[in-house]
Parts: sequence; structure tokens; C-alpha cells
Amino acid sequence: VLRLEGQVCRYKSASENAEKIEDELKVEKRRLQRELRSALDRIEELEVSNSHLSKRLEKMKANRNALLAQQ
Repeated sequence: VLRLEGQVCRYKSASENAEKIEDELKVEKRRLQRELRSALDRIEELEVSNSHLSKRLEKMKANRNALLAQQ
């Protein structure tokens, strides 16, 4: 009986430790998912900005070429 009680105690301790680790991993997963969403949003913003700036640059080049052609 003492041996079995010792085993129960060890298994209970191992189970509690595993649950604690599981909870920590869930918290870490949520944090990483938030960071991922934030990074993806930032990438999207930068891509939109890059596209806008590229269009402006193309317009400026076209205007410059038109002015050079007039001269």
C-alpha cells in the first residue's frame, strides 16, 4: 500500500507539473499568435505604402521624361 501511495504521489506530482507546463505553453502560443498577427498587419501596411510610393515614383519618372522630351 505504501508503494502504491508513493506511485500515486509521484504520478499526481508529474500530472500537476505537466498541466503547469501545458498552461505556460498555451500562454506562449497566444503571445506568439498576437505577435504574428501584428507582424502580418505591419507587412500589409508596408506593402500598401510601397505600392503607393512606387506609383508616385513612376509618375515622377513619366513627368520627367515628358519634360525632357519637350526640350
